[in-house]
Amino acid sequence: MRLSDEDVLKKIQSGEIEIDPPPAPEAIGSFSVDVRLGHVFQTFQPCQIPFLDLAASTGSYTLSEHVMKTVRLDDGEHFFLHPGDFALGMTMERVKLASHIVGWLDGRSSLARVGLMVHITAHSVDPGWNGHITFEFFNAGRLPLALKPGMRIGAISFEVLSSPTSKPYGEKRGAKYHGQSGPLPSRIIRDSFAEKDHA
Repeated sequence: MRLSDEDVLKKIQSGEIEIDPPPAPEAIGSFSVDVRLGHVFQTFQPCQIPFLDLAASTGSYTLSEHVMKTVRLDDGEHFFLHPGDFALGMTMERVKLASHIVGWLDGRSSLARVGLMVHITAHSVDPGWNGHITFEFFNAGRLPLALKPGMRIGAISFEVLSSPTSKPYGEKRGAKYHGQSGPLPSRIIRDSFAEKDHA
């Protein structure tokens, strides 16, 4: 069951949900909290490899620092997402959840209507999460979209689990993105199945 605005505020006051900086009153909707766009992006850069091998843990065609590049914007600058382009962004806010609370990230309807997707598939925020949340931007429209740091870009809603998880994100083995302060490229090569396959 999703938490109402009143319950979200209670969870913030109790420390079960932490949002830093704290949301302004107008950022809290009937059951969600607005989040803003941060200053750092990750984009694919031209490279010479023919494909990415998503099952390999080593080798020339795995994800590496050379596949994506970091773009940092100053206040007032814009990031242009062209039609068909993909980029990673991040929330301006750091979010921390207790082990019995899960979050759900959604885009804004007004932005979806111009073709902006803020997540491809990964919109859950695990219990025990602590860090900035990554956006998976895709422009499905026909015009370039100018994204400005600080703009209201999405919202998070929350649910209470039936009991606290025994595997909060920050404590489980293989937590690849815990504590991230910026959008990190995929770390799929750290998956245990890939390590076993290539041991």
